[in-house]
Amino acid sequence: MKKFLLLSFLYIICHVSSAQKIFYNVVDYGADITGNQISTGAIQNAIDDCAEIGGGTVYFPAGQYLSGTVFLKNNVSLHLEPGAILEGSKNLSDYPIVECGIRSYTDNYTNKSLIYGEGLKNISITGQGTIDGNGSAFKVERMKNDESVRQKDGFAFYKSRPYMIRIIDCENVSVKDINIINSPMWVQHYLACNNVVIDGITVESKVNFNNDGIDIDACENVRISNCNIHSGDDAIVLKSTMDKVCKNVAVTNCILNSNCNGFKLGTESNGGFENISFSNCIIHNTRLAGIALELVDGGGFKNILVSNVNMDTVGCAIFIRLGDRARPYKENMEKPGMGSLNDIMISNIQASYVGRTGCSVTGLPGYLAGNITLNNIRLNFEGGGAKEFVTREIEEFPDKYPEFGMFGILPAYGFFCRHISGLTMENIELSYEYPDYRPAIYFNDVMEGRIKNLKASCEEDTETLMIIHDSKNIVVSECDVSKNTGALAYLKGSSDNVAFINNNLFNSIKIYKKDPPVKDSGIIVK
Repeated sequence: MKKFLLLSFLYIICHVSSAQKIFYNVVDYGADITGNQISTGAIQNAIDDCAEIGGGTVYFPAGQYLSGTVFLKNNVSLHLEPGAILEGSKNLSDYPIVECGIRSYTDNYTNKSLIYGEGLKNISITGQGTIDGNGSAFKVERMKNDESVRQKDGFAFYKSRPYMIRIIDCENVSVKDINIINSPMWVQHYLACNNVVIDGITVESKVNFNNDGIDIDACENVRISNCNIHSGDDAIVLKSTMDKVCKNVAVTNCILNSNCNGFKLGTESNGGFENISFSNCIIHNTRLAGIALELVDGGGFKNILVSNVNMDTVGCAIFIRLGDRARPYKENMEKPGMGSLNDIMISNIQASYVGRTGCSVTGLPGYLAGNITLNNIRLNFEGGGAKEFVTREIEEFPDKYPEFGMFGILPAYGFFCRHISGLTMENIELSYEYPDYRPAIYFNDVMEGRIKNLKASCEEDTETLMIIHDSKNIVVSECDVSKNTGALAYLKGSSDNVAFINNNLFNSIKIYKKDPPVKDSGIIVK
């Protein structure tokens, strides 16, 4: 019996000792809990010791910890208890220059970070504490989205501001429940990582420029859920700043607010995007687009799904753009070829107080976007568009930085669609707050288009509910006209093979009107 008790006691002692070895309190390493003294060395020593025995948890009890760059290690978790604040130093010299081993366009943006990890496995940042980047200490003057201006002084505008979290080429990354505030630059950047989970975090960062909430860049197998993000730049943005596809990314159950875009694919698209799902989210008070899908640096879109999104007070609800900026992602590299924008499905979208400009889905002449479906969309716009906007020429701007306002006020208050092959718009409801004299929809160079069950507000002296211009093989069916407009549709240019089927026109003067080049033989009315 005594021998059994002795063995049991030794067993317990060994396991307690083992548990203590994998749990490292930064205070035990001399970290200052008042935030008055820099604690970079103490925190790094705790991380190094933790990694040396195979991994564990580096623990931050309640307190304030001032730090420069700390480097994560394999199998190490940083855990911040409620009341713990990891505060970034205000001194740029506390952030050493780190050149990562993977080349991407973000080499131009940064070489400094508060928390950095590269080539690691099984790393995490958890807890209900706070990471504060002190971003207001790195204020810079505003710069335009002009490439020559962006490159001024070797991108010093960017490199004078550290990222908060930068994870490169890592596997099994988890960031959960943490609060992240006041970033000098991007809040968090994940490049070429595999199996990333970001869950339940809060981001509050509007103290500087380029304050993207989450940047997922050329990563695979990523899950983002239950996050609350208030950001100075794009809230959640997927990029591909190298020749690696960003794929298998699911974003769900998030609340997003941004001074720029809510959810964005692009602008950088070199490797393309594949199997992306964005669902069950709320986007509010966003200056630019709620949903922005942009492909301008080569690459391609494949299997992009956006569904069940509620928006309120956004500059634009939906912006889809195929352009040709063709920016290489590294020096001495040829420009990427023209990209392809296909296979997009957007459904169950509701938005109120959408700006006056309108939504757009556009490709380029000879490079058509394709296979795009918009289904169950209900948008309420600001309105106020005048008749002269309908006839204004819309330039192509192939290499211009893509933003929803790049074309100016659009010739349709709802959707302006140009250079597309395969566009289905079904169960669309469009309205506005102030009288608008533009049509609801404008098709220009659309091939194989379908408009079904459109209900759209219009003024009695508006010429038409929709314009179909230089478009072919278009079917318009089961649409309602709420007021006595001139016509359901106005056919212009070389439009041909247009069918009108089962439309409700009891308030309309005629089904269509046309310019002389349009032949009646190419129009079917049922």
